[in-house]
Amino acid sequence: MRGEAKAAIDRSASKIAPKKRPVGAEVTVDRRPLPGRPPKQRDIPKDLNRIHGATAGQRQWRLFTRAAREYENEQFEDARRTLKPLVDANPGIPEMRELFGLSLYRLGKWELAIEQLEQFRTDSGTAEQHPPLMDAHRALGHWADVDALWIELGELSPAADLVVEGRIVRAGAEADQGRLDQAIRILEKGWKVPHEPQDHHLRRAYALADLFERVGSVPRARKLFAWVERTAPGFGDAGERAHALD
Repeated sequence: MRGEAKAAIDRSASKIAPKKRPVGAEVTVDRRPLPGRPPKQRDIPKDLNRIHGATAGQRQWRLFTRAAREYENEQFEDARRTLKPLVDANPGIPEMRELFGLSLYRLGKWELAIEQLEQFRTDSGTAEQHPPLMDAHRALGHWADVDALWIELGELSPAADLVVEGRIVRAGAEADQGRLDQAIRILEKGWKVPHEPQDHHLRRAYALADLFERVGSVPRARKLFAWVERTAPGFGDAGERAHALD
């Protein structure tokens, strides 16, 4: 499910601003430091059987796998309905809370998504879903929470794609506050065209090109949009935007 965190940048790489803009000088969540070590692998079916007995445990597992399919098929409301009673019945299984929180996030239910993904952070001890968690806080204008989670993401040094996704959300938060130059600096830091581009490289380049266009740096925007289109034809509207800037 970690790959689903890339949904966080869909808003970050666009010009759609959050609807709410409260002041965000203070963090809204009191977080304990994460342990900084990988969590112990879980056998969820075995845990469910132990908690509920074999028959009920197998039924709970079938429901969880159904919710995962619903999420994968972008049936987020169906996934939410399936997962709600599962999370209530299994508060100690982080993976259920993780998928529930992501479903709420994809439905734009920011406060509820934050509640679940913050608890997932605590229960799992990982930063695996920091990008969507950051983006949900961003949607509500919780700028200090975005900053704190971004710092934590960098300190834990997880996979490169997660760091890039978090970087794009962090830059989006700066752009939301009108600090476009700072947003560009965040995305430009350490950027170079990769030899073997992956999805997160394309998303970062697209987001940076969007910011260049917004500040009037047309040649740089055109160059990046064109690179994205050459590298992955049909990636969003990169090709159209590159041609529009000719």
